[in-house]
Amino acid sequence: MQTARRWAFPAGGICLVGALALWRLVPWLVRLQWALVIAGGALVLLALVLNAGALGAFAGRRSARYGAGAAVLVVLALGVAVFANALSAKHSARWDLTENRRQSLSPQSIQVARGLTDPVEAIAFYRSDMPQKRATEDLLKLYASYSNGKLTWRMEDPDRSPGLSQRYGVDNYGTVILERGGKAAAKSEKVTDADEERITNGLIKLTREGKRVVYVLKGHGESDLANTDRPGFSQAKEQMEKANYEVKELTLARDAKVPDDAAMVIVAGPKTDPLAPELAALDAYIAKGGKVLFMLAPFQADGLRRYLARYGFDLGEDLVVELNPIGRAFGLGPEVPVVTQYEAHPITRDLGGLMTLFPLSRSVDVAKGLPKGVTAQALAKTSPQSWGETDKNALARGEAKPDPQDKKGPLPVAAVATLEQPGDAATPAPATPAAEGEAAKKAPKARLVVVGTANLASNQFLGAQGNRDFFMNIVSWLAEDESSISVRARDAKSAPIVLTPPQAELVLWGPVAVLPGAVILVGILAVVSRRRSR
Repeated sequence: MQTARRWAFPAGGICLVGALALWRLVPWLVRLQWALVIAGGALVLLALVLNAGALGAFAGRRSARYGAGAAVLVVLALGVAVFANALSAKHSARWDLTENRRQSLSPQSIQVARGLTDPVEAIAFYRSDMPQKRATEDLLKLYASYSNGKLTWRMEDPDRSPGLSQRYGVDNYGTVILERGGKAAAKSEKVTDADEERITNGLIKLTREGKRVVYVLKGHGESDLANTDRPGFSQAKEQMEKANYEVKELTLARDAKVPDDAAMVIVAGPKTDPLAPELAALDAYIAKGGKVLFMLAPFQADGLRRYLARYGFDLGEDLVVELNPIGRAFGLGPEVPVVTQYEAHPITRDLGGLMTLFPLSRSVDVAKGLPKGVTAQALAKTSPQSWGETDKNALARGEAKPDPQDKKGPLPVAAVATLEQPGDAATPAPATPAAEGEAAKKAPKARLVVVGTANLASNQFLGAQGNRDFFMNIVSWLAEDESSISVRARDAKSAPIVLTPPQAELVLWGPVAVLPGAVILVGILAVVSRRRSR
């Protein structure tokens, strides 16, 4: 009996530890594990029964009660920790408290990740000591979390995997390969200097079949695609090419026909009117369901104002002057309206909360009497403090003021029209209802967007506030690529903390000396107090 009283508890403990070791190392020996658990439990229970008297005497001691209380607290703390870990494994949540949401994906990136239909593998080539590796790893985790299991990723060291690097033609560290469809896939995209914008554009290129061609009209003083100066259109071209569009110039004066492969045509700020054959070519293109973006500056190309009236647009012969104080906060003059009001439309669906700048803009309204088959609406409006100044002499003198004949705000500065039956706006309607229905069935819907300024997408203003999103959303909608309509990734903006010398001293010595010293002082005071109380 004495031997059993002494060795029952250690033997039970050994059985339980053995069961735990088997569960971790040889989990398939289930019966043996349960046998050890039962034996261990029985031995521990036997030890408690045989030592009940000694345990009762021990429990009566003051130190035993304190120890039991501490043990209960430890068990409770461990239980809370285990429960929290189990809960976090099943349900996770993130809060991005950074100023520009730099730890979150943009709505467009989320949309692209959720829209993946085929498996995509991302292979990131980084050396293990590269500081950018962690950031890219976190970024790919975010994409994977929104992809419903379609996107997987892995990190590879190009120095340790030279064969893999050679297979994908990776010459630089920091390259991410996006491969669709696994090892047998025939399509992959290489992303260098990987950031969110490049990875999202890479996924768009990877999942889109072929390029869509955007033609930009030239010959009338339009914004130049090759011009990298402030009024140029080079950055707009670059943004469209990043989104997998092929951008070409179009000279209708030389060949009065819009090419058949045109996904859309952009008329960006012509200073003179297109010739009649050019307008006829645009009419023919629109009649076949073409898509055209007109960006027309104030007091220019008056013939296009009359031309667009046929499609339901009412362009003002004015310059929008804005007195809203928002522009002043940005240091902008009254000739740069800051738009915060958007009408409900796929183009503006995700622009809530974003401001867009319309420098030197004219008003663009919807005509009161729309042609048959045309549906039109305004897209963006200025504030009630704006008006459309029609007195060019007063503008030249810098003495503009709202006159009775001027339109009062809010003024629309962009509008959109959809031609259900394109032929109706430019050509006579079909003779019979049957022919009309057949024509409507065959002809795709034409789409037109008119913006009151070309400066919206100029190099100077494309990167300002929401201008890039507004312009690219128009391009995506016209190209019928509505899955790409969203708000794009922003450049990561650092927010340095500038400390004064006393603050820097506090930051340095606080955790090094002040906090440890305070703990030591409290300990000394506690010991002295207890000794005095004895």
